[in-house]
Amino acid sequence: MSVEAIGALREPARRTVYEYVAAQADPVSRNQVAEAVGIGRTLAAFHLDKLTEAGLLEASSAPRTGGPGAGRPAKVYTRSAVEHAVSLPPRDYRLLAEVLAGAVERAGVEPAAYDAARERGRKLSGGELIPALESLGYEPFIDGSRTVRLRNCPFHALAQTHPGLVCGLSQALVEGLADGARTVRLDPGPTGCCVVIDSKNKND
Repeated sequence: MSVEAIGALREPARRTVYEYVAAQADPVSRNQVAEAVGIGRTLAAFHLDKLTEAGLLEASSAPRTGGPGAGRPAKVYTRSAVEHAVSLPPRDYRLLAEVLAGAVERAGVEPAAYDAARERGRKLSGGELIPALESLGYEPFIDGSRTVRLRNCPFHALAQTHPGLVCGLSQALVEGLADGARTVRLDPGPTGCCVVIDSKNKND
């Protein structure tokens, strides 16, 4: 299925539609996609349905806003939580990561693992924080209180089986990346990464 899903992005306009939907914090309608991407509503609907069939997007109905007779609620789309990957020849780094995560927890050496993650982050630091986070797959955005939040957890699958260890590693990695210039803390929510970054200077 992953090969077919990734193949669905081969068409440039469809890939643009996917990238727009994936970048949105909330589900978007066909009209929003058509306007943002600059294509007709019918074509937007075609690509959205193809992406949904491929498992790259999830479709649902928007909350009904009118009373009786208001008509059918609009169909809205959001990025699927299903992970797609293709490796040729086959590789299974996740299995090894789960084995190592279990060994770290069993041995009680989480502090050493966090130190290693922080050190790796420092080695990757040196430029602007937002592009650096994007290069690691975090998808950062700044909320109304100037806090940097992360829409995507690059380690989502492993975090499902080892949440304490993986969230701590992610926090330490970002701490190293920020290199003391920001306050990095955990703030778990229903979606996205639990790591958030506060500015030490409210004027930043």
